[in-house]
Amino acid sequence: MKRLQQFVLCTAVLSLGFSCSQQAEKTTLTAQADEQQLFIGDTIAIAQTKYGKVQGFILRDIYNFRGIPYGASTAGKNRFMPPQEPEAWENVYPALWWGNTAPQIMENRYANAASSFTDHWNYDDVSEDCLKLNVWTPEIGSAKKRPVLVWLHGGGYTNGNGIEQDSYNGENLSRKGDVVFVSINHRLGPIGFSDLSGVGGDKYAHSGNVGALDMVAALKWVNENISNFGGDPNNVTIMGQSGGGAKVCTLTAMPEAKGLFHKAVPLSGSTTSAKNQESSRKIGEYILQEAGLKASEIDKLQEIPWREYIDIANRATKRYVEENNITDFFRGGFGPVADGIHIPEGTFYSEANGLSSEVPMLISSTFHEWSMSRYVPGLEDITKDKAIEGLAQRAGFGGGLGDKAASVYEAYEKSFPEAKPVEIMTLIASNRKGVVETANAKVNQEAPVYVAWFGWEPPLFDGKMRAFHCLDISFWFNNTDLMFTHTGGGAEPRALAEKMSGALLQFMKTGNPNTAALPEWPAYTLENGETMLFDATCEVKNDPDKEGRELL
Repeated sequence: MKRLQQFVLCTAVLSLGFSCSQQAEKTTLTAQADEQQLFIGDTIAIAQTKYGKVQGFILRDIYNFRGIPYGASTAGKNRFMPPQEPEAWENVYPALWWGNTAPQIMENRYANAASSFTDHWNYDDVSEDCLKLNVWTPEIGSAKKRPVLVWLHGGGYTNGNGIEQDSYNGENLSRKGDVVFVSINHRLGPIGFSDLSGVGGDKYAHSGNVGALDMVAALKWVNENISNFGGDPNNVTIMGQSGGGAKVCTLTAMPEAKGLFHKAVPLSGSTTSAKNQESSRKIGEYILQEAGLKASEIDKLQEIPWREYIDIANRATKRYVEENNITDFFRGGFGPVADGIHIPEGTFYSEANGLSSEVPMLISSTFHEWSMSRYVPGLEDITKDKAIEGLAQRAGFGGGLGDKAASVYEAYEKSFPEAKPVEIMTLIASNRKGVVETANAKVNQEAPVYVAWFGWEPPLFDGKMRAFHCLDISFWFNNTDLMFTHTGGGAEPRALAEKMSGALLQFMKTGNPNTAALPEWPAYTLENGETMLFDATCEVKNDPDKEGRELL
């Protein structure tokens, strides 16, 4: 079977995000487009895993394997328990379609037409048999070992899956960088993070962190199997966005994950701590009460249909928040727990030579994570006074700024003099406090830290989308012509994607994102806060929002 030798595919032909500058290349690519693009059959794309053989397919010269089991079903007696290995299989496993999405509330997922158009979420079956992963690779069955990227999806710790947006597609990055791309599903929300350790004894000691332990299990699968897919188990980068970025940081703090990855990239969701176990155990007590069960009947929670259990757990959490006057957003939900066993108490990276001290980190966020006027057009014309009034009442997750609203607004206005009031509001609500806190903590360790801030804005919805949450993913993965409902497609976003994906690939290979396509990108320091600004023109600035951010 003939392998395609051209790695640059014409956007006009395949809409995959690559440009062709010479007529000879266009002629070649047109001929390639006339050739067979998909290959699948009994002897095609067969790879060996620890548990048995899997069959994928070859699409546009990239091997695809979808829905490979890395763990057993988490239903029944396995609910709330650490992940178990899948049973081995004798026949060839058909890794041809995505694995089931982890249990989560799906009602009204597509209720907002504009959001559905823009993000066109990809969801299929939902079940507790969800410990599955996907692989894209240029080659199998050879001795070559390529850098590996493991993608952790967003959605907080409650929603999402490994292919929920077209931005998550690993084909283009795999082709461009000659790398292996892996995305995973894992347990979420109450199924993945109900801490029943306080009411369930030793049997449920790990229940608050089984979703995080799933991610460790996936990394163990990569370590044991990825060489059969052309990957290097000794050069693995973990990367995630939003909740996935927090997952990246959490994994860097987990002793079980040590040595299973070598670089880390949190986007729009970095963190330096996990949930307080006193709160998580209290929620566990409320769950048992809401279910009408005694401690001696706790095993019955494993028998309740997962959709019903999610409702029980959410009602219990709501009651806990209301009865205890909880105002901290992160104390009232489900997520990794600082149990002192799997995840440490206190601040991550607090020891200079501690866990992950040898792991370089690239941290990034977008200018307008919470793009306020995207679905509220009236905000476009808001005045400065009204913006300050609004910020006094609410500014992102942290509540309102109160009397500080005016001074914070004016500090940001000074740093960004061209910004409209709605943009200043959004910058403040989307502030980089978490990014900087994570960078300041991690930089005290040996490995370097690099920080970026994404500001490019798509010409869609009359410009109201701005540099919104999730937009940057398609740039990192060279998918701007694939996720065109985020970018609009075309030459301008494609050019920036070439630079950003190139920097990511360089970081994966060396731990340093510097390439000739970008200005020199210095490592982050406490003194200067060096930050790469990604836009049509890229530049490095020292802590560009420091004055306003430090007033928050």
